[in-house]
Amino acid sequence: MRDHSSYDYAIVRVVPRVEREEFVNVGAIVSCPGLDFLQARIEVDEQRLRALDPAIDIEATRMHLASIPAICAGGSQGGPIGRLSRRERFDWLVAPRSTIIQTSKVHTGRCSDPVVLLEHLLNTMVRRP
Repeated sequence: MRDHSSYDYAIVRVVPRVEREEFVNVGAIVSCPGLDFLQARIEVDEQRLRALDPAIDIEATRMHLASIPAICAGGSQGGPIGRLSRRERFDWLVAPRSTIIQTSKVHTGRCSDPVVLLEHLLNTMVRRP
C-alpha cells in the first residue's frame, strides 16, 4: 500500500457568458508534488454548454481547453508555460481569470493514487450522474 501524499485540485469550468456567472464543470486538475504528478482531464458536454449559450463556439472552446492537459504534461507542447516547474504550471493554471475558461478555488487533501483521485473528481464534479 502506498503512503498518502498531499494533493491540490481545482475544477475546470466554462463560463460561456462571463457577465451571467453561470458555468459548466468540464474537467479537473490534480497536483500531487510528493508523487511528481500534475495532470488534467477535460470532458466537454456540448449540450450543457449550449443550454447556457446557444451561440458558444464549441470548437474554439475545445481548442483552448486542450491547452490545459498540454501545460500539465510540460515540455514544448505546453508552450512557454510548459517549461515551468510542475508547481509553477499548476499555480498558473489555477490563477483567477475573468475569461470563459476558469477554475474553482484550490482544494487540498491526501491520497495514495492521484490517477484514481482524478477519475473520482470527474465522476463527482464533471460527469452527469
